[in-house]
Amino acid sequence: MRVIVLGSGTSHGVPVIGCGCPVCKSPDPRDTRTRASLYIQGESGERVVIDTGPEFRIQALKAGIGDLDAVLLTHTHADHLHGLDDIRSLTWDKPIPVYANEQSIAELKERFSYIFKETQTGGGKPRITPLVLTGTLNIGALSFTPVPLKHGILDILGWRITETGPGVGSAAEAARTVVYMTDTSAVPETSWPLIRRAGTHIIGAIRVKPHETHFSFEQALETAVLAGTRRMFITHISHNSTHRQIGEICRKFRETRNLGDIALGPAWDGLEISAPY
Repeated sequence: MRVIVLGSGTSHGVPVIGCGCPVCKSPDPRDTRTRASLYIQGESGERVVIDTGPEFRIQALKAGIGDLDAVLLTHTHADHLHGLDDIRSLTWDKPIPVYANEQSIAELKERFSYIFKETQTGGGKPRITPLVLTGTLNIGALSFTPVPLKHGILDILGWRITETGPGVGSAAEAARTVVYMTDTSAVPETSWPLIRRAGTHIIGAIRVKPHETHFSFEQALETAVLAGTRRMFITHISHNSTHRQIGEICRKFRETRNLGDIALGPAWDGLEISAPY
């Protein structure tokens, strides 16, 4: 399984419009962060994207995405949804299913109402099939299990992604599992079993200071360690810290807690992750 972090930035992206802070002016390309999105490609060619933010067209071109089997949504805030129209060219031959929770599907239909109206025909809108998902979705050898999470008072989804192979329920299966949790402020008790036994966690955290609707860096790191991760990347990052500074925070966290060879660090746009790990 091949995973690409298409975008690693928070809702305003980095650089922020009109901002001249050191991070927004940073020469390090890892400090340029488009809105958060993830691409998953299975060994048999399965292709899925999680969230279609405003830069999805640019992200898809950079990653060479030429087809999709499905779109999964975490929630419908603009920075996670408003590039949905850009899957249009991928739906000429077939409609693409879009999976989310019930609230997100209802909002998608309202926000993109023109897609579902009979008054517009031709190639001016994507062909999508919105579907509420409550259980595990299987696409070829890939399985996607929705993970209920809290984003402030909003109910959103994370995703547990596993590629089938030998050793069901074993350490080998855990190594083939990636958990994606962006925009998270709390993990409900019933969701903890879904984020445990995964080799890789990609968790959103926007800054050092606490936030009402997002994890801080330390909260995200603590969550990953409690979930038993072997490798964790921070995503959905604001312009409050450079890539280098976040890396140092992760290094100190690992050393202070004597975490040994657990890998902890910030993601960046274009980061490729392979699983098993």
